[in-house]
Amino acid sequence: MDNRSIISSYCIIRNKQVNLNGSLFYSGHEEQPAGFFLELYKHCSMNYPKFHKMDTLCRLGFLASELMLSRKKLNERYRGEDIGLILYNAAASMESDKAHQKSISSRDSYFPSPSVFVYTLANIVIGEICIRNKFFGESTFFIEKKFNPSLIHQYVGDLMARDTVQCCLTGWLEMDGDHYDGVLYLIEKSTPDNHGIVIFEPEKLSQIYLQGT
Repeated sequence: MDNRSIISSYCIIRNKQVNLNGSLFYSGHEEQPAGFFLELYKHCSMNYPKFHKMDTLCRLGFLASELMLSRKKLNERYRGEDIGLILYNAAASMESDKAHQKSISSRDSYFPSPSVFVYTLANIVIGEICIRNKFFGESTFFIEKKFNPSLIHQYVGDLMARDTVQCCLTGWLEMDGDHYDGVLYLIEKSTPDNHGIVIFEPEKLSQIYLQGT
């Protein structure tokens, strides 16, 4: 395991608030996830028209990644193939699955929507983030019963140790009904002048995840 790696940035989106690297970045008003995500998007003056076509899981991942990466300029320091994206959740693409099922459940009003169906895979959010940021490295979406910092550390740490990636965006993106929980970490290999935020280890992943819960 590569113990030189660091958590160089992180973002938490839950309970109508955004925590960026340990500081409150934004506190919203909208109760429903879709409303809050749009509120945050407008507050940050983002300009990415495709955002409005995304399902809520993709919007959650997009917003968290944009807030973390906008100042990082990773593509100036890493090749696209050296940047990985490893994500986890428990509900998979349940929100889009339910919307799709609703559209085909009645024979009288049977009308499956291609724009909904395209999001009935959890890993579509990976594609959205990779396309936006030109990431071409290792990418996987795992379905787990709950947030598991040891698993994240083991899998991402192994990718870093084997030089499969030099940098990795990872974390937990849960979207189920009105419940949303987004916690993303940027993992990089440290250098003598790169102090990062904290050393990449399970205990630190857990401490960050529990902030504001």
